Amino acid sequence: MRLGGRVFKKCQGPEDWAAEVRRLGHRAADCPVGPDADDATVAAYAKAARAADVVIAEVGAWSNPISPDESVLAAALDKCTKALALAERIGAVCCVNIAGSRDAKVHNGPHPLNFTDETFDMIVESIRRIVDAVKPTRTFYTLETKPIIFPDSAETYLDLIKAVDRKGFAVHLDPINMVSSPRRFYGFAAFIAETVRLLGPHIKSCHVKDLSLKATSREIVHLDECAPGTGGLDLAAYVRAVGKLSGDLPFVMEHLDTPEQYAAAGQHLRNLAKNEGVPL
Repeated sequence: MRLGGRVFKKCQGPEDWAAEVRRLGHRAADCPVGPDADDATVAAYAKAARAADVVIAEVGAWSNPISPDESVLAAALDKCTKALALAERIGAVCCVNIAGSRDAKVHNGPHPLNFTDETFDMIVESIRRIVDAVKPTRTFYTLETKPIIFPDSAETYLDLIKAVDRKGFAVHLDPINMVSSPRRFYGFAAFIAETVRLLGPHIKSCHVKDLSLKATSREIVHLDECAPGTGGLDLAAYVRAVGKLSGDLPFVMEHLDTPEQYAAAGQHLRNLAKNEGVPL
């Protein structure tokens, strides 16, 4: 696998960016340029990444391609298409988005209609439109798993893959986003093993973080995201499961606030990987 995380430094060009990624101890990174970058700039960053043995893990396309607001929908489809085209141009492993939401105000919010058959079909159609517009040959459009909409499990992800029926659609795995109960929290090792067993051939990139679980005085469960190593998830099981897949699989930390937090989380994951015999 290839550990990745945020680059905080304001880099002075492609070589400086690639050197900073390696200085941080990472071998994967998010795409350093946006969809409007010209071909020469994209080529320069792709060349620098190859020279430094850095894999560009993903191009983010965070938006709502199933929005009930027509203007938001059109903008989202345009953003996703341009992001996927950038991933293809720069040689990123994937372009990643979430499926969206039937909520007209937020792209990642819960909604009563999010788990209907109609919404499933809308997601399928949006993915087809994006993939067919670009026709990628060396990258993939992917969805990050979420608890508020499809795909919220390995099984529903497989259902989407079958329904979409496009080679350019694959899996971005964030299993922590699918942990929404004490049962799954404490049974994470078995859960991640089964998830990787089902989705393994389709997984192109991963996010990694941790969770803490608390119960209020009224026994209401509360889950909080936290840095790897500061929560209670069995992340060794996560490393062990995905470590059986491709050696170039990006394993990207996210949502931390400082370089120091990323350094501590990275060291924790390296220790786990070493104990599991997984190169990171």
